[in-house]
Amino acid sequence: MYTADIRSRWLDFFGERGHTVVPSASLVSDDPSLLFTVAGMVPFIPYLSGLVPAPYPRATSVQKCIRTLDIEEVGKTTRHGTFFQMNGNFSFGDYFKEGAIGYAWELLTTSESEGGLGFAERDLWVTVYEDDDEAIDIWKRVAGLPDARIQRRDKEDNYWSTGQPGPAGPCSEIYFDRGPAYGIEGGPVADENRYIEIWNLVFMQYLRGEGTSKTDFEILGELPRKNIDTGMGLERVAFLKQGVENLYEIDQVRPVLDRAAELSGRRYGAHHDDDVRMRVVADHVRSALMLMSDGVTPSNEGRGYILRRLLRRTVRSMRLLGVDTATMPELLTASRDAMKAAYPEVERDYDRISRSAYAEEESFLRTLAGGTTILDLAVGETKSGGADVLPGDTAFLLHDTYGFPIDLTLEIAEESGITVDRVAFESLMAEQKQRAKADAKAKKLGITDLSVYSPFRALGETVFRGYDELEAESSVLGLIVDGVSVTSAVAGEQVEVIVAETALWAESGGQEADAGTIVGDGFELTVLDVQKPVKGLVSHRAEVTSGQIAVGDLARTVVDPSWRRGATQAHSATHLIHAALRQTLGEQAHQAGSYNKAGYMRLDFSWSQPLSLETRSEIEEIANQAIRDDLEVVTRELPIDEARSMGAMALFGEKYGDIVRMVDIGGPFSRELCAGTHVASSAQIGLINLQGESSIGSTNRRVEALVGLEAFREFAAERALVAQLTSSLKAPRDEIAARIADLSANLKAAEKKIAAFEAGQLTTRIPGLAQSARAVGAVTLVAENVGELGSADDLRQLATGVREALASGGSASAVVALAAVAGGKPVVIVATTEGARAAGAKAGALAKLAAGVLGGGGGGKDDLAQGGGADASAIPAALEAIANAVAG
Repeated sequence: MYTADIRSRWLDFFGERGHTVVPSASLVSDDPSLLFTVAGMVPFIPYLSGLVPAPYPRATSVQKCIRTLDIEEVGKTTRHGTFFQMNGNFSFGDYFKEGAIGYAWELLTTSESEGGLGFAERDLWVTVYEDDDEAIDIWKRVAGLPDARIQRRDKEDNYWSTGQPGPAGPCSEIYFDRGPAYGIEGGPVADENRYIEIWNLVFMQYLRGEGTSKTDFEILGELPRKNIDTGMGLERVAFLKQGVENLYEIDQVRPVLDRAAELSGRRYGAHHDDDVRMRVVADHVRSALMLMSDGVTPSNEGRGYILRRLLRRTVRSMRLLGVDTATMPELLTASRDAMKAAYPEVERDYDRISRSAYAEEESFLRTLAGGTTILDLAVGETKSGGADVLPGDTAFLLHDTYGFPIDLTLEIAEESGITVDRVAFESLMAEQKQRAKADAKAKKLGITDLSVYSPFRALGETVFRGYDELEAESSVLGLIVDGVSVTSAVAGEQVEVIVAETALWAESGGQEADAGTIVGDGFELTVLDVQKPVKGLVSHRAEVTSGQIAVGDLARTVVDPSWRRGATQAHSATHLIHAALRQTLGEQAHQAGSYNKAGYMRLDFSWSQPLSLETRSEIEEIANQAIRDDLEVVTRELPIDEARSMGAMALFGEKYGDIVRMVDIGGPFSRELCAGTHVASSAQIGLINLQGESSIGSTNRRVEALVGLEAFREFAAERALVAQLTSSLKAPRDEIAARIADLSANLKAAEKKIAAFEAGQLTTRIPGLAQSARAVGAVTLVAENVGELGSADDLRQLATGVREALASGGSASAVVALAAVAGGKPVVIVATTEGARAAGAKAGALAKLAAGVLGGGGGGKDDLAQGGGADASAIPAALEAIANAVAG
């Protein structure tokens, strides 16, 4: 049974039983505490918790999910995959335990010919929470299960929560017995390799609070309504129904594994370590494909970092399989072909996806080449020092700073005849993870308990009147101070104000919140921010400047007209720049994010190369020509499929409903799905002044521009600057560039002459410094403070010159330690001859010693090293420390 067939059977089964079929949400989660959608129920949490009224009594979905906490286990077990699909059926105060159990048993045991999954009843086992007698009774009565195939488990195994405050409740899990070839008898409590979990039924009836562990938390009470949340792992059921050994061998994943085997010349099944690497490749390539299809791009933080890690682990695994060249064009294409039947967007957007993946692979291959050079040097230093263990901090530096995988470090070290201090490396990794967890926890604690908004959201969605009006009168539904609902607020207090209707735009879609006020009979508030804490609800954070506001009062939300004018100009300018980018660069230049506020706009787009000055000028000109042409701006609401058929662009990272708002500027010139506020015609934008263009990752660029009056002011400032230059240089405007170029060339020539003179002056100091040499221990030492110099490079030139003079004069074992003040900071350079190094005098160690005295740090190679600090008065003591160290 194909994976897509299992998916369609699931949706058909529950759809026929009154469930609304909900399309999968994006892998990019709306939940601020999550990077990704990590479970099938995540999009339904507001409904399950009662925070937002459910739009349907029951629903079903097949949700795309990503989890990477157990990424190191991928490929090693049958159960760990980073991307997976979760079949789910949900009840929001409708059916409960009996309905959930009945549906599950019916779908699992109905024959394939009748639309079911065709599992034999004798192969199914269930577990229940230890004191859930009700669930046991239902399993016996509805499914006819004997006591022997129903097992009780404790909270560790059969009590569900998100791991943080929110919905919770007992659960019942369904397992499939794979037979004696896979392990011992005795059910799931005896062997979860033989007995594979395929479906989890969560009976969600409680709200949990903070806790210290998975099992130690407070139950705050029952949810407003009892809910059902179930999850069936699509990949797990697929590998069982397809008769393969694990999820990596199903029809949606195996083609990538096979391609990896072909490219490497290794046979899957011949060697355990190779098998694990091929499974890692198959899993990670599919996960990367799906993340990029939802708009994620590689970067050094957040979601982009996870994607980068998946792609780089793929490259690493292929390298360990013996393939050093680029393989993504082969592997990603195989994954696309395997997934396009279920997710057509991976084929539709493949050009954008593949460019991003290929660029990341090429970048990492260069990183590997550079990391190998650094590692080779570290290995050489380790061996030359007589050691056979590479320090753990070196391995960690390669991993953390250069992205060089520890597995490759181990491999190269082993080939060189040394080992790696894994204990120290793992300790540093653990410290890093602990810091990351602590940071994540701190961020979570900074998030207000959203349940405070639930009573207000239950009254309906906040109506936005700001498209057509700058003022809207409405009743005050609620007031919140420091996360607590209150009945009133007085002058001097900061308060969140919830009203039924508002004219103020809440920050979203890249557009900053409106500035304005909230006024009423006897009170006035200055609006500080406007946000949407939960879907459909607008909260105004404001300071009461006079009077007292109370729940039930009539209040007018008033938009600052100047701010709104600037905001609409900037948002419409963003659309024009996007259209100009695509007209200039092609359709692959797709928006990847934006931010706009009064007077300013920023747009990120998919592109891997810097834009030339000519291209930037062309983009700016196209956008300003659209302003000159006074194009009509038309907004309308229509079904999303109709909008897409008209060519409207849906932007990655944005969430759209069935009915969308489409913004046309000049008809087809710019047509995007957008809920933001806009000008009535393009001429109202006034002017766009493109300020800059920069990289924000290997596959994304960013343009920034000033808009409207701010753009004019910038041009006026540039005009004033040009006027000043024409006056100072006594040259007309069209000759200024050439005049400045001449001045720059003359300056460079003068600097070159000065540098040559200073170098000559330095050379004259070498003989005198060499004559100051004295015998110290087994070496000849020069340790001098040479005063003020232009740079550390000058000091280095002087030190190496003295070393050469001593060596040519017969001092085979010489140490030169010179100190100076350069740029206001003390610097020390240590240079040694081969004979001195043989006697134990290492420049790196001596420079580090001196730098410590100077209050800083330093180090380097054995023959030449540098140190520095902050305390110039300590130079004599630093040189004395070197002399003492050399003397032994």
